[in-house]
Amino acid sequence: MRKKTTLRAVAAASAALLLTTACNSQRGQDDKDAAADGACQGQQTTGITDKTIKLGGIYPLSGPASAYGTISKGVSAYFKHVNDKGGIDGRTVEFIVRDDGYQPPKAVEEARRLVEQEKVFAVFQTLGTPSTAAVWDYLDKRKVPQPFVATGASVWGTDDNHPWTTGWQPNYISEARVYAKYLKEEKPKAKVAVLYQNDDFGKDLLGGFEAAVAGSGIKVVAEESYEVTDPSVSAQMTSLARSKADVLLNITTPKFGSQALAADAKNAKWNPLHIVNNVSSSATVLKPVGFKNVQGVVSATYFKDPADPQWADDAEMKTYREALRKHVPGSDPANQFNAYGWAAASSLHKALDAMKCPTREGLRDAVRNLKDVKVDMLLPGVTLSTGPDDAFPIETMQLMRFKGERWQLFGKPVDTRKEFGPPAK
Repeated sequence: MRKKTTLRAVAAASAALLLTTACNSQRGQDDKDAAADGACQGQQTTGITDKTIKLGGIYPLSGPASAYGTISKGVSAYFKHVNDKGGIDGRTVEFIVRDDGYQPPKAVEEARRLVEQEKVFAVFQTLGTPSTAAVWDYLDKRKVPQPFVATGASVWGTDDNHPWTTGWQPNYISEARVYAKYLKEEKPKAKVAVLYQNDDFGKDLLGGFEAAVAGSGIKVVAEESYEVTDPSVSAQMTSLARSKADVLLNITTPKFGSQALAADAKNAKWNPLHIVNNVSSSATVLKPVGFKNVQGVVSATYFKDPADPQWADDAEMKTYREALRKHVPGSDPANQFNAYGWAAASSLHKALDAMKCPTREGLRDAVRNLKDVKVDMLLPGVTLSTGPDDAFPIETMQLMRFKGERWQLFGKPVDTRKEFGPPAK
């Protein structure tokens, strides 16, 4: 309940800003949007022609979550690679990237710019739960697809009032269930300390974990939160260490994930099993801490790690590396965030191919009617599936443990749909 209430508050505040600044200038704009004829008569074709398709994305290229900004490079590399091969169904993709600095009001401004000035076909990937929540009412009212948002908040799959918005990555509640399952099997009497970001992202994963361990021998014995504007989490980590918990659940974004890992490494008197959530598991988060200091850290994933030598001869990984070097020179192919962007863009390609009508409505319907769609950058056994009552495209994850200088997968992939069922609406 607290997650949904906060999310609605963010969305309401942003919606008010939108209405007061844009209502008059945009009155009647929907009537001017291009429309299809024939079998797709009346459906919106703004941003798409027989030869082009224009997409927009909103990322924190600056600010406290700027480590995620490189995701846009992976997306751009994919679309440029596809354009070299003739585009998507013969259409050249133009991908416009905007920076919101991880600030919801700025995300609203950039969404308006993409829709009203750039006339994009879809806003593909708004990154972060707060920014996505800030713009989804606006995009829903404008009937603009918001497919495969870069956030795992469970609300993107449980909400019935925003058909134009769809998640992509495993939702945070399902991720939390994977960690809970692991602890039940390996440390059934675990005492858990939790560091979490004080927003819908952090509360979603924390709430999912607490619900998953309820009634078991696992107890959450300490919780500390932080704000994205905080300079550090050293005080929170000091407080958590006093709990003497034998497990630390690290629910953070990259900047604070690195700080928490470093604080744990420096405290020789406290040596908990450290579980870091997926969105802070990139090697770029761990490397500043020193790989020798993060040995044994546990996380979970669903796409191929470009730093893992087991994928060195993988055809998709080779294509990804070559395209990134060609189209985004200077970027790091080993950065998992770049691979994330590539995988998400490849997923959108599949959805665009599945459109029955080359319209905004066609894309809206396609992303909600995926049936075990294979995406080559995802782990074996991980596919995209959605339906009328299932708006969670990816629901399978596999645990991994950091060893040496890279993550190593262990155990079997966990299909959270079959194992736990969907998150409650």
